[in-house]
Amino acid sequence: MGKLTKGNRSLEGRIALVTGAGSGMGRATAYVLADEGVQLALFDLNEAGLAETVNAIEGAGGRVKGWTVDLAEPGAAERAVDEAVARFGGLDILINNAGISIFTPVDADNYLEIWDKHLSVLLTAQVRMVRAALPALRRSDAARIVNIASTEGLGATPYGSPYTAAKTGVTGLTRSLAVELGPEGITVNCICPGPIKTGMTAAISDEHKTIFAKRRTALKRYGEPEEVAQITVSLCLPAASYLTGAVIPVDGGLMARNA
Repeated sequence: MGKLTKGNRSLEGRIALVTGAGSGMGRATAYVLADEGVQLALFDLNEAGLAETVNAIEGAGGRVKGWTVDLAEPGAAERAVDEAVARFGGLDILINNAGISIFTPVDADNYLEIWDKHLSVLLTAQVRMVRAALPALRRSDAARIVNIASTEGLGATPYGSPYTAAKTGVTGLTRSLAVELGPEGITVNCICPGPIKTGMTAAISDEHKTIFAKRRTALKRYGEPEEVAQITVSLCLPAASYLTGAVIPVDGGLMARNA
């Protein structure tokens, strides 16, 4: 039968840049994009983890290049983005996924050091990436920016104020950039993952994961990185052209529950 709709749901041949691609949700996002035929520029501070992601994608026949980048280092993101754009000849998608998480009480001796680190990696680095990528994104006919925040940016957990403040900043940054860049057709959206099985939650025992998930989530379980990645990638479709400024929890119903 003939096609009844106009929207393009194919990402084949698009060029995407994913930060934090050496593990967890960043790696899962890279894998989903690779399966869709996307050319990939991948950034991570963890050289070994990044190499594992790159090798897996190359082994599956994907086109990919990795850059070991410390996004907290001034100028590093900009240099790497320029190299990536030159390598692939453009950019259509930017996914800001790189992250850290250190919980500490507000009166800890090293609190301000941890505060500065979180804002640098989780918030300022996203701004740097957007600014560096913007000239290339403006040349795309379906430019997409997806910022990864957290349900900690929608609520809070004790001793997590640096993380919560930074992730709340990401949601605000997303809305503001959506308004600013909307007239150019560039969409900017935000994913807020809830309890997900990643390196950041690896120290939590399976028993405590189960207790928390059954008490707090509607689906009664932790999520898998790919379950977040699939929603992230859906925001990158050319057909997702009228969705911008959205802050989307991917949390198994955690934020929906009152009790």
